[in-house]
Amino acid sequence: MQGRAGGKAPKGETSGPQLVPILMIGKGRVFLPGPNGPVVARSEGGAPIDLLDVADRLAEKYTRVYVVDLDGLRDDKAQLDYLQELSRDLELWVDAGIRTGDQAIDILVAGATRAVLSTAYLRGRRELQRAWKLSQELAFEIELRDQRVAGSDEEWTGTDPAGVAAAVREIGVAEIILSPRERAVDWGLVATLAKDGSVWVDGTFEETETAQLASSRASGGFFHLHQFLGVTVES
Repeated sequence: MQGRAGGKAPKGETSGPQLVPILMIGKGRVFLPGPNGPVVARSEGGAPIDLLDVADRLAEKYTRVYVVDLDGLRDDKAQLDYLQELSRDLELWVDAGIRTGDQAIDILVAGATRAVLSTAYLRGRRELQRAWKLSQELAFEIELRDQRVAGSDEEWTGTDPAGVAAAVREIGVAEIILSPRERAVDWGLVATLAKDGSVWVDGTFEETETAQLASSRASGGFFHLHQFLGVTVES
């Protein structure tokens, strides 16, 4: 990979919930959500959109980016070289399908500001406790299906999201990410979780719903890049 010149973008003053772009990457390419799963982001001419070019454009407007590493999620092989490159100009929160505490450290060493652990991949609360002992630069995602927690471990699956959030905060992790799948955001649940600490809403809402982020007292939300890139994905 070729290096890019320039330092980190200065942090701007924000009021109210913070909108953070989601940069979904796989095999060094930019992806966007499609009707049947992630698809390569392409220009109007059909060429794949360059990852580092997108990163440069994001750094002009945003300080923080939420990176979804599809290689890590799908194949348990995080793209550490690209994360290192992206971290030169951006503050990264990285969701790479972390299964263990050691993998969280790998993500942080590669340049992430926070490693995102998730009910969808992490191997239970004991592994969360282990990760917390290794580093406190963590955030925790609660993935929901049918308003119940979805997880790779029976400790998470089918449980109450408020109970999981309370247990995670008791361990010490302050930043909770709520990620509804298949249904719209339950803003009442967001407000309930926000009473006890910081809550972020994953990319299931539109930028026009910023008012709901504010009224539920969410810290912010993560949005996908369709509008930013000026492209659409066929349904």
